[in-house]
Amino acid sequence: MKRVLCLIVALAAFNFAHAQVALEKPYAVGADISWLQWQEDSGVKFSDGGVEGDALDILRDNGFNYIRLRLFVNPKSELGYSQRDGYCDLEHTLAMAKRIKEAGMYFLLDFHYSDNWADPAKQIMPQAWQTFSFDEVCAAVYNHTKETLLALEAQGTMPDMVQVGNEVSNGMLWPYGSVRHSFSGLCGLLKEGVRAVREYAPDAEIMLHVALGGQAEESVRFFDAMEEYGVEYDLIGQSYYPEWHGTLEELEANTNALVERYNKPLIVVEYRDHYLDIERIVSTLPNGLGRGTFIWEATSPHWGKLFDESGAATPALDHYNR
Repeated sequence: MKRVLCLIVALAAFNFAHAQVALEKPYAVGADISWLQWQEDSGVKFSDGGVEGDALDILRDNGFNYIRLRLFVNPKSELGYSQRDGYCDLEHTLAMAKRIKEAGMYFLLDFHYSDNWADPAKQIMPQAWQTFSFDEVCAAVYNHTKETLLALEAQGTMPDMVQVGNEVSNGMLWPYGSVRHSFSGLCGLLKEGVRAVREYAPDAEIMLHVALGGQAEESVRFFDAMEEYGVEYDLIGQSYYPEWHGTLEELEANTNALVERYNKPLIVVEYRDHYLDIERIVSTLPNGLGRGTFIWEATSPHWGKLFDESGAATPALDHYNR
């Protein structure tokens, strides 16, 4: 009996230790591949070294460990991103989430809270929410987040990381969440998204994502407001495109200052060029607070450029192996 009890205790300790390891999220070598389903449906066949394979497996085998997917509220609406096919809706996202987990990769879910692209220049209210009051939009943010996470949970594909909003530097869900005059509306909306994630995906890390890679003053204004209004989050997310967000030197100075000021891990969650420089900047942030990078549209021959128009891997993919 004593031997059996010792064995049970030992197994429990073993399982607890492995559960603790499982909860630790790795440094992200990430790729946004939200365009992949459209490419595959258009007939693109992906390959590496002449060998055809699933694009996720190819990315994983070349050093990637995290996949990012964008989610729209209703991309088939009159304002929608994909009015005919509904790409990046919940149904497509569920299918992709299964593939991510089957490939043994981590999953970042990016809520746009719009029917179409949300970025600093446009944060358009979903068509179905356009007549809502502020309180009703807050409830819609909570319910949309909750229902999405419940659907992912039901098929065993919970995200490891969640973005509550996409590039929300100038707010989201305009006009209620515009920051032109005050951060109050934005923070009220963010809190509802955060609340739903904490309740329905408690193990997921929450990211606030801005598009201010090298813009120090604007970054501090935003994250100081998050502290002032008590918005809870785990990770700082930055976009970096040099034509909009400054030089690499400005990116390095800003990211260093942000992690020291707020003591939060930071990810460059969108970039297109300068992978090796961006990787060096993030991986050497103070106190180990650099948490990774995500190349945007990794499978696109025009953006990520890791594959050409035929779907064949390009030499750029070798960087991730090295």
